[in-house]
Amino acid sequence: MANDSFVIGVDYGTDSVRSIIVNAKNGDVVASEVFVYPRWRDGLYCNPAKNQFRQHPLDYIEGLEYTIKKCLRAAGDAVRKNTRAISIDTTGSTPIAVNSKGTPLSLTPAFENNPNAMFVLWKDHTSIKEATEINSHAANFETNYLKYVGGIYSSEWFWAKLLHVLRVDDQVRNACYSWVEHCDWIPFLLTGGDDVTKLKRGVCSAGHKALWAEDFGGLPPDSFFSSLDPLLKGFTSRLFTTTYTSAQSAGKLSHSWAERLGLSTDTVVGVGAFDCHMGAVGGQIEPYYLSKVMGTSTCDMMVIPKDEMNGKLVRGICGQVDGSIIPGMIGLEAGQSAFGDTYAWYKNLLAWPLKLLSESEFISPETAFKISSEISDKLISALSLEASKLPVQEDDELAIDWLNGRRTPDADQTLKAAIAGLSLGTDAPRLFKTWAEATCFGARAIVDRFSDEGIPVKGLIGLGGVARKSPYIMQMMANVMNKPIRIHKSEQTCALGAAMFAATVAGIYPKVEEAMHAMGQGFDMQFQPESKVVGTYQKRYEKYKAFGASIEHSESLHALAPL
Repeated sequence: MANDSFVIGVDYGTDSVRSIIVNAKNGDVVASEVFVYPRWRDGLYCNPAKNQFRQHPLDYIEGLEYTIKKCLRAAGDAVRKNTRAISIDTTGSTPIAVNSKGTPLSLTPAFENNPNAMFVLWKDHTSIKEATEINSHAANFETNYLKYVGGIYSSEWFWAKLLHVLRVDDQVRNACYSWVEHCDWIPFLLTGGDDVTKLKRGVCSAGHKALWAEDFGGLPPDSFFSSLDPLLKGFTSRLFTTTYTSAQSAGKLSHSWAERLGLSTDTVVGVGAFDCHMGAVGGQIEPYYLSKVMGTSTCDMMVIPKDEMNGKLVRGICGQVDGSIIPGMIGLEAGQSAFGDTYAWYKNLLAWPLKLLSESEFISPETAFKISSEISDKLISALSLEASKLPVQEDDELAIDWLNGRRTPDADQTLKAAIAGLSLGTDAPRLFKTWAEATCFGARAIVDRFSDEGIPVKGLIGLGGVARKSPYIMQMMANVMNKPIRIHKSEQTCALGAAMFAATVAGIYPKVEEAMHAMGQGFDMQFQPESKVVGTYQKRYEKYKAFGASIEHSESLHALAPL
């Protein structure tokens, strides 16, 4: 092993960052470490009632150093000396205001506690108004600048978030020189960047969230943005024209970071990308197979050879970008704004009375905490077991899964979830089944949109925590989709995908496909549709679509109603 080459994959999720060290020869994970963001854990800088979710860059920096150093110590000196490259993935779109040196404003004294100077997390929906304006504004131009992002711009994305921050905070607006995605900033940090104009932007974030396209010669022109709002005038000149795939190098580890981590300055740092795009590679994506990274939300990825797209534009998805997943192929992205978050919300709802245990006169606070934690930890598995015993019936309770708005198809973050068909016979397991079905129906709507737009979906690949930990939901997914779903063996496909790109930028493999083949861990579970319930689920899915349309219509009427 001492003569093998090793690479580091870093995966920034919503709640934590994970780093892994991987043997590039065979994909064996030799060390892994997770760091939970302390400021995020404590709810700092967030206001869920306003859909405001911000993260401090110190959470990211501390987690980066902690996890890599712990991994290197666990792996040993021989591995450390033979570590060749680091690549990272992050949530997205998660951008931040920076100064001309590329330093996030929240890392400067004047802004260290200002949420508007922090990373605007992917699920922050404070810029719904700005996204609506972008969509209306784009219709005034002969060139369709939204055509590669499904025709609808989302409040979860780059420009809407930038415009919102500039509008609501004069101090940040005056200090903000540029606007940078999390996945682009971490490689810049590791390579010691101090000039934001030299920061290498990944085609993944640029194409899917920032309206960059080769057809446009880069970003839309300044006139597009300045006529939307004068606050954006001149901003494109402080951003970027050129983009890079994740198979390219962002540079080498700086002296400062090499010393902090105990690595060589010859360590190559790859261009970053979003977690699910690298996760699709870690999960061994294949053309026309939908790779579903299922965590707090879902990100559904497809790759299609360029010559087979034939100019097709898929409406209502999160973009189609050349090289955003695998260089040389068109990467298509869709997803749901709440998936695991739906189950977590329901669990927390049911677990609320456990808080009263701390006020009990019969048990100690320590015992109350242990009982509460034990019950909370067992809730989802117990609900899944009981729900699995229930028959699937056409007229069961029905829910719409828009607890955090709708990402795709047809982004609309103003939409709300709903439930119908409740009775005195509705209990907790029945409601859990209903919400699980809703998330699966939302996933089916994405598959149908691809199929309707002429992009066949041959099968499904399940990735992430929910895929591996909930056979009940995966079997339901296969039944609702009426398609088999393969579950990837790795529980950390995003970090593994980052490691595969690290092996590519280090030159260990000439193409990421070869790294994927050599380092991939394969599949160890498969769920086949059950013919006895497929027909019933099809009928329930039709009801789901009708119910969703009625909710959407009623909310549209409400929005138009005079105050």
